[in-house]
Amino acid sequence: MKSKATWQALAIALLCMTGAQAAEPEKANVVRDYTDSVAPADQQAYEAGIKRYNECLGQHGFKYGWRAWIHETGDTYMYSYVTDPLAWGSFDDMRATGKVCDPSISKDINPHLRSETSAFLVMLPELSYMPDQAMMKSDFIEVTFFKLKPSHAAFEAFRAAAQKIAAASAKTHWSSHYSVGEVREGGQDAPDFIIVSPSNSWADLEKEDSPPLWTMVENVYGKEAAQAMRKALNDAIVDQSSHVDRYDADLTYVPPKQ
Repeated sequence: MKSKATWQALAIALLCMTGAQAAEPEKANVVRDYTDSVAPADQQAYEAGIKRYNECLGQHGFKYGWRAWIHETGDTYMYSYVTDPLAWGSFDDMRATGKVCDPSISKDINPHLRSETSAFLVMLPELSYMPDQAMMKSDFIEVTFFKLKPSHAAFEAFRAAAQKIAAASAKTHWSSHYSVGEVREGGQDAPDFIIVSPSNSWADLEKEDSPPLWTMVENVYGKEAAQAMRKALNDAIVDQSSHVDRYDADLTYVPPKQ
């Protein structure tokens, strides 16, 4: 769902399960994101602080990885840290086992922050087209945020259209791969949905989709249905924005092998 005029994404709320479904294991489909804003003059000290914090985690056998992404467009003095998909219960253990390194956050990182935001993202495979796990191997990601009108109808219209687009992408083996999630607990100004598209270079990132998104959709559903789907999306969306992030191995935390 790459678009040169639009961008960023990551979700659907987890439903309370009752009866027979209550025995099902928790799904590992939740991602946590922290995004830090850092003043230019503090970047070097901030990055050194992140490395010291990661060292502390490693010394204590912290088992949860964090992938670091530096914002290449938009506000370029921002850093995002994203977990692998986990079950909700894993975040309780993450908090408990990582608490030993909280003093490093206070001493080495917080003094260099302008601000920090955090949110959970519930990944939606039924709205995504990511057949080869390319996200975990990519050097760049294009992120698109979608803010919807504050109504149930807008939410359902977005989900319905996105699910049909994902089905068409899989049916046609579309050239563009992407992952969709719903933002949870992100605060008042957070987007509602986020779409992330992986790339391995700027050339790959700027390559035109083949065929273009709406041509692909039209080829599957017909011109009239594609136009109706596009209108439903436009009517549901209040705002959208996009940026590109670059993977940074030096700031990424890789857990020690168990």
